[in-house]
Amino acid sequence: MDARLNLFGNPYAAKILKHITSAGKVLADSTLPATTQELVKIRASQINGCGFCVDMHTKEAAHAGETSVRLNLIATWREATVFTEAERAALELAEQGTRIADGAGGVPDEVWANAAKHYDEDQLAALVFGIAIINAFNRVNVIIQQPAGAYQVGQFG
Repeated sequence: MDARLNLFGNPYAAKILKHITSAGKVLADSTLPATTQELVKIRASQINGCGFCVDMHTKEAAHAGETSVRLNLIATWREATVFTEAERAALELAEQGTRIADGAGGVPDEVWANAAKHYDEDQLAALVFGIAIINAFNRVNVIIQQPAGAYQVGQFG
């Protein structure tokens, strides 16, 4: 299976991808825990059906030391006892921000307030932009049918 569009072979697509990726690198240097960043990326990618991003971020998280139990339970985080309250708040914000069209009023105030109990303003900014960026990547990959399974840890530097 080949993608409909080669993001790296098309100069125009590669130029846009470079800018989105550079925004993501700013987030990687934030004070938002790297584990939380990966959990949010994985959950949004699961919701959006982006196999490429699920493949990439589960492999990156495992390489960084995330356990298989936690990785396997991300989709069912509400019932799982392996996530901290802060991680649960981030996962809820990620879900609400990803499913924004499903709620008439957008992200509920109580979801935001819960996240704000656990994260400072810079970390909240990192969460918001991280959710937006992974959703952008998910949409691109789903639209072009980017195949999943072959990602290698650190493949994109």
